[in-house]
Amino acid sequence: MLDFRQEFIEFAINHNVLCFGEFKTKAGRWSPYFFNAGLFNDGDSLRKIGQFYAKAILAAQLPFDMLFGPAYKGIPLVSAISIALSEIGGNYPFCFNRKEVKDHGEGGNIIGSPLSGRVLIVDDVISAGTSIRESVDFIRASDAIPCGVIIALDRMERGSKGLSAVQEVRKMYGIPVVSIINLDDLMSYLQDKSDLESNLHAVKSYRAQYGVV
Repeated sequence: MLDFRQEFIEFAINHNVLCFGEFKTKAGRWSPYFFNAGLFNDGDSLRKIGQFYAKAILAAQLPFDMLFGPAYKGIPLVSAISIALSEIGGNYPFCFNRKEVKDHGEGGNIIGSPLSGRVLIVDDVISAGTSIRESVDFIRASDAIPCGVIIALDRMERGSKGLSAVQEVRKMYGIPVVSIINLDDLMSYLQDKSDLESNLHAVKSYRAQYGVV
């Protein structure tokens, strides 16, 4: 596991963003873990999450021209990532969408840089893929090119059609989806932590029942 992935897992656990127990998912399954990026809710944690995303983007060597963060969770994430990239020499424009079109002032439904070129979409996780589909349509409507997606966690979990949400996005749009960590990374981490070992069996069982290759 790349060092930053292990550091990210520890960071998420320390901020209670990654929790273990019993949590009901949107699909009605009982998951032994839960990830809530909304708890990165202060200046220090937002700065660090931006840095982790930036490291994952660089490690994946994704070519892109700008960043797009879908409202609402994508707004602070795309802002933090653009700052983190600028600190290491990559000054990229970014924007995010409004939920409702503004009919006064500057108007429109985009805040930030105009959508153009190759656009990298930023989100926390992909569940049903609705946010990504809306983002792709939104970007294409502006004559820009959706070139990839970066998320924090890939649950590697089977959907209704046998593919994971990430695999469905890759298949539907032919674009890469990169994550800071995935479920296999989490299992590798748990194997090396005696104080968290009790959670490993539950995660393994869940992976065996609902996971994808």
